[in-house]
Amino acid sequence: MQALQISLLMVFPALAIVGALKDLTSYTIPNWVSLALIAAFVPAALISGVSLPQIGVCLAVGLGALVLGMGMFAAGWIGGGDGKLLAACALWMGWPAVLPFLLYTGLAGGALTFAILALRSGWVAPMVAGGPAWVRRLGQSGGDLPYGVAIAAGALIAFPKALLAQGVLG
Repeated sequence: MQALQISLLMVFPALAIVGALKDLTSYTIPNWVSLALIAAFVPAALISGVSLPQIGVCLAVGLGALVLGMGMFAAGWIGGGDGKLLAACALWMGWPAVLPFLLYTGLAGGALTFAILALRSGWVAPMVAGGPAWVRRLGQSGGDLPYGVAIAAGALIAFPKALLAQGVLG
């Protein structure tokens, strides 16, 4: 039983990493990543022994994060895929682990911003000129920021605090 529980829980970090890598290399996070996270949540929660009221709280947290993500998208701060990934990851975090998740995501976003600014600076740009197309695209001045990387980093760091992980990892 514990092997099944661990297998279902590993869906979360695996999909978060896939979302980050897709965003990093293409500036898109496919809808199937967020949908798979949402679809895997309930079976993972049930097998982990999470009660129905706690699952309801997690769903409310995910919905709140979706509204937050939609607002950030409307303001032009993040992309639509980033907002959906934020909501799907917040669903898995639940309450109160969503708070450190958001904090870690913000910190990772700051670090990502500095890294991208360094990549776009005049002294680093010549070093990546012969690199893969996605690295050159990241280095283009005025380009977007693949915030899915920060969301995934925040999610992976906060995951041990998530309600679902507490029984296995805690």
